[in-house]
Amino acid sequence: MVHGRRSRSFYALAILFGAFVLFLYGPMFTVILLAFQGPDGGLTFPMNGVSLHWFADIFQPQSIGDIWGSFDRSIKLGLMVMLTTVVVSFLTGLAYRKKFKGSSVLFYVVIASLIMPSIVVSLGIGSMFELLGIERSWWSSAFGAHLTWTLPFGLLIMFAVFNRFDPAYEEAARDLGASGWQTIRHVVLPIVAPSLIGVALFGFTLSYDEIARTSKSVGALNTLPMELQAMQTNVTTPVIYALGAYTTALSLAVIGVSLALVLAFRWRQKRFGSDADKGMV
Repeated sequence: MVHGRRSRSFYALAILFGAFVLFLYGPMFTVILLAFQGPDGGLTFPMNGVSLHWFADIFQPQSIGDIWGSFDRSIKLGLMVMLTTVVVSFLTGLAYRKKFKGSSVLFYVVIASLIMPSIVVSLGIGSMFELLGIERSWWSSAFGAHLTWTLPFGLLIMFAVFNRFDPAYEEAARDLGASGWQTIRHVVLPIVAPSLIGVALFGFTLSYDEIARTSKSVGALNTLPMELQAMQTNVTTPVIYALGAYTTALSLAVIGVSLALVLAFRWRQKRFGSDADKGMV
């Protein structure tokens, strides 16, 4: 800043940031915009009319793919991955508060899945199931493949949370006669609940949008991202854009609900305080 004016570097960085935001969100807005094509519209610009025709057309019987079946599988798989990621990450975070034999090796083994190419992980899991004579499916092999992607993120979040966790809260609860479970239920969980919501958000969204780790492990029945990828070769109408707009709205809704839960937890703690001394008998 010179005499109240911004320097040239500020404007250069602002332009660079604007270009980055445009590059990041431009494709999403383009897909959503093309979803509003008229009934005679195509897959590219210029738009031929404006309507909600293709949003309604999704709910009609389709011959281009198993849209609703794949959507149902993606939602169920995402919820399974989310729940497993939250539980395992929380319990592992508790376990790693104390040193145990092999902890470092176990940590690096888990984190290694972030380094390996996703397609290699998917191919390896699919090949292992074939070798063992087990049929690949979205609820078995694909479920395991998605956990190799979501668990490392969940563990890293919980490690960061428990590294800042003050054990004095637990010591105070034990001094008041709380058992181990009561300390976890009434002291630890309320404090780390916002972080667990973040882990759940990671688990669901990463699973719901995953393609690479699903491609070789899902078996015969596709998830929604895989179905969308397959539809690119045989869909000639903007119905695929409408479907993309719906899935984007669902992802944003999940994020919105997660943020609302975090704010609700913080509001409850400010208004009612901790429940560390409640329910202990």
